[in-house]
Amino acid sequence: MSDYILSCSSTVDLREEQLKERDIHYICFHFELAGKQYMDDLGKSIPLSDFYEAMAQGADTKTSQINVEEYECYFEGFLKQGKDILHLTLSSGISGTINSALIARDTLLEKYPDRKIYVVDSLAASSGYGLLMDKLADLRDGGMGVEELYHWTEDNKLKLQHWFFTTDLTYLIRGGRVSKAAGIVGSVLNICPLLNVDYMGRLINRAKIRTKRKVIQATVDKMKEHVQDGADYSGKCYISQSACMGDAKAVAELVEQAFPKLQGKVEINDIGTTIGSHTGPGTVALFFWGDERKD
Repeated sequence: MSDYILSCSSTVDLREEQLKERDIHYICFHFELAGKQYMDDLGKSIPLSDFYEAMAQGADTKTSQINVEEYECYFEGFLKQGKDILHLTLSSGISGTINSALIARDTLLEKYPDRKIYVVDSLAASSGYGLLMDKLADLRDGGMGVEELYHWTEDNKLKLQHWFFTTDLTYLIRGGRVSKAAGIVGSVLNICPLLNVDYMGRLINRAKIRTKRKVIQATVDKMKEHVQDGADYSGKCYISQSACMGDAKAVAELVEQAFPKLQGKVEINDIGTTIGSHTGPGTVALFFWGDERKD
């Protein structure tokens, strides 16, 4: 067992049993659905199918990040055990939660000067964030110490590629990523935006593609363009989806055909309530190790 804790937030969008199996700890974001407050706790407080059905019926959603006091309480539990901590936050391009984590770290290091707390901006989201955590668990289990793993993370996190599309423009319009006028036109023309996460961890609209069939192929084409080792890619590939499992499976099938040396099958996860509050149902995201994000 290592002498440090590997930690993240619930926005890694993995199943709780996956995190337990890999000995990865997590702290929860919060969300509001139809005026009621919940923890974003990997679907325990409310089944994700119910969450997306409520959104589809027009229920309002809001999210709130983890505050300083919550981080202090969470981190201190590990420090009291004599453990150091490597904690990765949700991308700063999406959330300001890293600021709360840094304040909590600084406060606790005054109280526990012999301990180490490393806080890293993952520049990642959803199961891309999860895929990064899975790799860090591999390296930890291989014997890498906390300081070395911290530096490895900073050196390699931008090699985690995120490409995704949505078939419902409602939530991109609501979040201001697509104008209302463009959204109306896009819906009429059956346009599906293709987006990615850039080098600053922000969601960027990269292309407007007409029809779902074409955007599914375009997403896989982006993997072919950016993946490590091209067709010989032998790493893992994750997909996350929001109430559109059929579309996610279509992407997975194309990926498995294109990359026969994958480490296992493509793993499909659910987009959780924090990310899902902003993407809505109908989103599919593809994650893999590739070239470094530079724009």
